[in-house]
Amino acid sequence: MTAKTSSTNTMHIGELAERTGLSLRTIRHYDDVGLLPATARTDGGFRVFSEDDYERLMVIKQMKPLGFSLEEMAEILGLLAAPDGSAPEGPRPLAAFLERAVHQRAKMARNLAQADEFIQKLSGRA
Repeated sequence: MTAKTSSTNTMHIGELAERTGLSLRTIRHYDDVGLLPATARTDGGFRVFSEDDYERLMVIKQMKPLGFSLEEMAEILGLLAAPDGSAPEGPRPLAAFLERAVHQRAKMARNLAQADEFIQKLSGRA
C-alpha cells in the first residue's frame, strides 16, 4: 500500500461513506476531481482514507448546501489549511466566503420558516 501520509488509522471507501452518510459515488467523484484525494491505494487499487480525509469530507459536506462550487470548495479548503487563512496567489479572502455562507444560511432559514408556515396550514386542514 502506498500512502501520502503516515497515518495508521485508515478506512476503505465503504466505511467512509457509512460514517459520513454520503454515497460511494459522491466520494469517488470528490476523489476524481481532486477535492478529496484518497490518502493511499492498496496494491489492488482500492482507495484508502485517513481520519484527516474524514474531517476534510465533513467540511465539504458542510459547504455543499451553501451552494459553493467544487472550485470554490477547493479554494476554501486551501484557505482553511493555510496558517493565516490566505494563500500567496491572492484568491478571495476567507472573509468573503464567510459573508456568502452567512447570507446563504439566512436565505435557507427564511425558506424553512416558509415551509413551516405551510406545514402548519396543512396540519390545520388535515
